[in-house]
Amino acid sequence: MALVVHLPTLFHQHSRAKGQYNASHVITARNAKWDSKGKCIIPAGVEVESMRYIVVYDNSTSSLQDSGEAIECAEALTKSSRYPVKILKGGYQRFSTFYPFFRTQKILYTIKELESFQPYPVELLPGQLYMGDYKQAITPNVLKDLKLSALVNVSEDSSHMFEKENHTVLHINVADSVVADLFSRFERICIFIGSRLNTGSAVLIFSSNGISRCSAVAIAFLLHHFKYTLKESWEHVSQCKTNMRPNRGFVQQLSDWELHTLGSRVTDIAEPSY
Repeated sequence: MALVVHLPTLFHQHSRAKGQYNASHVITARNAKWDSKGKCIIPAGVEVESMRYIVVYDNSTSSLQDSGEAIECAEALTKSSRYPVKILKGGYQRFSTFYPFFRTQKILYTIKELESFQPYPVELLPGQLYMGDYKQAITPNVLKDLKLSALVNVSEDSSHMFEKENHTVLHINVADSVVADLFSRFERICIFIGSRLNTGSAVLIFSSNGISRCSAVAIAFLLHHFKYTLKESWEHVSQCKTNMRPNRGFVQQLSDWELHTLGSRVTDIAEPSY
């Protein structure tokens, strides 16, 4: 799942009681308003129709089959949104337990503050495996908040000096090129990630832009670790990061990795989705 998407296109509608909202809420959330008939009102200045991601939460709603203010609010927002409105599973209680660093009491934000928010790496395995870009990997609060102690750097850039005493870094020096070789490094990478996860360490896979090389490595690991097919691994990573895109050379190498790991090519990479 994605921890945070680009905030200027994200709207959190908060339907907990006002006192609870004032005490603590998710960053950038707006408190829901209700009219005299108990209908949810979209806050002034919120252009729902232009927003790509809208998330509604209350204190503890866990399912779309539930009833309550969060569901009613989501239904009201759906009438104005061009995209699906989502419900935060487990509500604020569950979310704030896993991600306490997203809690705040701040209500109003300036345009400059909203534009300065930076997305966190996407979460591939809850609390264990993340995927991001180089900028996120060298941001101290990201490493601290996600409790990252192991990193896989899949890029040509190793200029930043990580604090070796706090982080174990595996650097795979490879270009984002259709002729670059990742296949011969897959096994080493998978063993490294697996061993760190087995000791309870959280791992970040990253490349320069967090789109091609790191997604290829993430797919290779899921295929190796869970014995997923290439298609299943691809879909898992794509659901977490919709713009992930290994280059065509890496796609072919992932097909070879599927053959090597599962004993056959189950996935047809000639399909348009690859």
